[in-house]
Amino acid sequence: MRLILLGFGVVGQSFVKLLVSHSADLYNLYGIKPKVVACADNGGIVTCDQGLDLDRLLNVKKKKKSVVQYGSRGSTSEIVDVIENMDAEVVIELTPTNITDGEPGKNHIITAMKSGKNVITVNKGPLALEFPSLIELAEYNRIAFKFSGTVGGGTPILEFAKRCLKGDRIISFEGILNGTTNYILSKMYEGLNFSEALRDASEKGYAEKDPTLDIDGYDAVAKLVIASNFVMNLKSTIKDVRRTGIRDVQSSQIVIERKKGNAIKLIASCNGKDLIVEPKPVSTKDPICVDGILNAITFTCQHSGQQTIIGKGAGGMETASSILRDLIDVRSTIRL
Repeated sequence: MRLILLGFGVVGQSFVKLLVSHSADLYNLYGIKPKVVACADNGGIVTCDQGLDLDRLLNVKKKKKSVVQYGSRGSTSEIVDVIENMDAEVVIELTPTNITDGEPGKNHIITAMKSGKNVITVNKGPLALEFPSLIELAEYNRIAFKFSGTVGGGTPILEFAKRCLKGDRIISFEGILNGTTNYILSKMYEGLNFSEALRDASEKGYAEKDPTLDIDGYDAVAKLVIASNFVMNLKSTIKDVRRTGIRDVQSSQIVIERKKGNAIKLIASCNGKDLIVEPKPVSTKDPICVDGILNAITFTCQHSGQQTIIGKGAGGMETASSILRDLIDVRSTIRL
């Protein structure tokens, strides 16, 4: 199975490490012998029809900061040309999330689909902005489009809803979909104010230099849109979500709710019609009232009642595991 890997940050490198360490199992259990024939980062792209040496690729990235230093062909090709013309079955799109216009990920995904290549992505931007049209394009071109890592990272939230709850009807769901804000609110519950909790999250690497996407709720909004479309077959985009971030949550509110047995959490919810992201009180006895960087989501079903899944929502290796899971699914749908 030939792969084009677009984006070689923490997640991309973790994915390649998984390919190296799990090569025997991938072949013996699933018949997958992956070859990365192209790899791109923000410095350019390197290609090899016979497959790149993955250990060397990782070493070059670590020592020289860009994959273009891998070999002489590193900087001669445009990414779109490689997507269109390289002989490969799967494009793995891992560029940073952009919820303004979805680029460059959206163009990479659309180009791959139009050229008949299967797509795996953990990039939330294109899906949050144009989920219905991307699904339609994938179906039109008869290719697999997998994105389990966009919601919950390595925790299989989307698969849980689709597979484990198959035969039942999901009426609604709500939960914590952003680990950074959950960490900040957990620290505020312990007594820190917002600024102190944000500083602590930054020092531990849980918050970005610019934490806007997290603390203003945009990351949770993007995940909510993806989940509502995939799980409940809505035709929603990011503009359909009512959003409130956590900037204005006061320590006094935290204290008041704590006395009531509640914690304030940034909750993303969908009742089949309304999509909302907002900080709200949650009983500390509620299964979704998790602390730290954990994510948790409860699905309310017509017959089986409430079902909750909890796990890490981010992390390089955790998210990489979702890509590997998707790759195994793709392999079962194609002939090589």
